[in-house]
Amino acid sequence: MSVQAPDNTKALVDKAVASIGDIATLPEVTIRIIEIVEDPKSTARDLHDIIKNDPALSVKVLKVVNSAFYGLPGQVASVDRAIILLGLSAVKNIAIAASIARLFKGRRISEQFSASDLWRHSVAVAVAAHDICKASPHPVMPDEVFVAGLIHDIGTMVERQAFPDGFSEVISQCAGGGVNFLECERQVIGADHQAFGVGLTTKWKFPRHLRAAVGFHHNPENLSAELRNMAILIKMADVICCQHKIGFYLTGQESALTEEMLDTLGITPEQAELIQAELPDKLADAETTLSG
Repeated sequence: MSVQAPDNTKALVDKAVASIGDIATLPEVTIRIIEIVEDPKSTARDLHDIIKNDPALSVKVLKVVNSAFYGLPGQVASVDRAIILLGLSAVKNIAIAASIARLFKGRRISEQFSASDLWRHSVAVAVAAHDICKASPHPVMPDEVFVAGLIHDIGTMVERQAFPDGFSEVISQCAGGGVNFLECERQVIGADHQAFGVGLTTKWKFPRHLRAAVGFHHNPENLSAELRNMAILIKMADVICCQHKIGFYLTGQESALTEEMLDTLGITPEQAELIQAELPDKLADAETTLSG
């Protein structure tokens, strides 16, 4: 990533991530899966040996593999078969999704929004990003994009846990519109959710392109060319979901789709309209698949 956080921001982020306990800890099995998939010497057998020892994760993998999201022609009954059909990276991303879902639980974050609104927005962005990716002629892996969408606002969970009063104040100031959410976060809390998201996903040792999407989905122009397209894609998905007020929409309510965004991704206005029209039904399917 081409932009470094100022030292004072980094110190604030590091202290916040260190202070939030359980939320900052991924399940050991998920960490091992990420390590295995990122190791070029690993095999499908290595991945299967990890997943088979976690029955809940095995069930989740099979549930997602057999969902409308993947649209496979027949039911997949074994994790072995799932890994063969989808590949190591896709199964890794399912494991990440299953781990992330548990973090979006708990009390209301304001009078207007609950923790489940943060989750609903994240799933919506993941679904929209997946469809944008499929429509775009530029090569980005759809399952990687789905996870990038799912975790793009994970920094809000750090803020909610480490700075509950500050986060509530930001929501209050931005709820009426006309206030830039990121600027308000920086003024009230000292850093924005992108910075906290990078801090958390760095602790989790997530791949670089996922950290870049989390840290720059509001300003992808600050990324190197190598990392920019995924962040632009997540920005487009985020803008769509914020404009349609799906879940916690305040972070991008001041943004709009632009011709430059569409041109960069190779998406026509007609394709963008179709993605938006199909989003409610696809979101409902994804929420059902990822719940529980």
